[in-house]
Amino acid sequence: MRVLVTGATGFVGRRLVPALLDAGHDVVALVRDASRYTGPEEVEIVEGDLLDSATLAPAMDGVEAAYYLVHSMRSGGDFESRDRLAARSFVEAADAAGVQRVVYLGGLGEERDRLSPHLRSRREVEHLLASGSFELTTLRAAIIVGAGSASFDMVQQLAKRLPVMVTPQWVETKCQPIAIDDVVAYLVGVLDHPETAGETYEIGGPDVLTYHEMLQRVGAHLGHSPRIVPVPVLTPRLSSYWIGLVTDVDTDVARPLIEGLKNPVVVTDDRIRDIVSVDETSFDEAIERALHEESERTTVPIESKTEAP
Repeated sequence: MRVLVTGATGFVGRRLVPALLDAGHDVVALVRDASRYTGPEEVEIVEGDLLDSATLAPAMDGVEAAYYLVHSMRSGGDFESRDRLAARSFVEAADAAGVQRVVYLGGLGEERDRLSPHLRSRREVEHLLASGSFELTTLRAAIIVGAGSASFDMVQQLAKRLPVMVTPQWVETKCQPIAIDDVVAYLVGVLDHPETAGETYEIGGPDVLTYHEMLQRVGAHLGHSPRIVPVPVLTPRLSSYWIGLVTDVDTDVARPLIEGLKNPVVVTDDRIRDIVSVDETSFDEAIERALHEESERTTVPIESKTEAP
């Protein structure tokens, strides 16, 4: 099957592309700058911008299925209007090209729980994609655990750097994290099951934890467990400033992440497990994999340390 991946250079997309190739699909990667793409050689690279529907036709040519993996990750400005415009441009181009299926990775969370602005925007994108002529499969996930995940990076850095942590009340919110490998397995798997077309599924790992528990588990893997003291007075804005001070996470990224942490994100409908077979990864195993991958990325080869004579 000829498959288009938007967001091919992102945290999920760069792992999804080789998995689709391994599954026997022909993959087209939509990127804004082809010179910066470092994916597999077998991938067809097409430049385009989701904010400009006129640039999307070449990427959609002959495509049978497409993955929509694009979201604004910063606060402020008009991120909602950008998300809206990108989704509408994608729908227009996909319908014009006769794309048959689209797979969208959205976020868990019940609308009755007053979703954060970014989770609301993800849900709006989901509704906009559903307006297309193609059949939409939506997978909703909570925190995705892996090297390069903004949410997991924030948790990891907090657990690593602070022996004592004064935190907002959101640390007691329940979450069902999922390993990046499992997310990719579900994303690839739904294409092999025509019955998933037009359906929405919730995906999660085997562990349901509070953020408090997640911080302590991550801390244990790093060699210590932070002491956590929840207080009710830290607003999302203050919390984002605090995270910006003690971690490398940009304040503009931290704020939308924190705003989303007030919403419980737990799977309530696990039908997908009966359709797509995935060997679920425990939270602890997902942590180990993420830390190992990060260690491999940051290790400097011995040869590179040798100075020239």
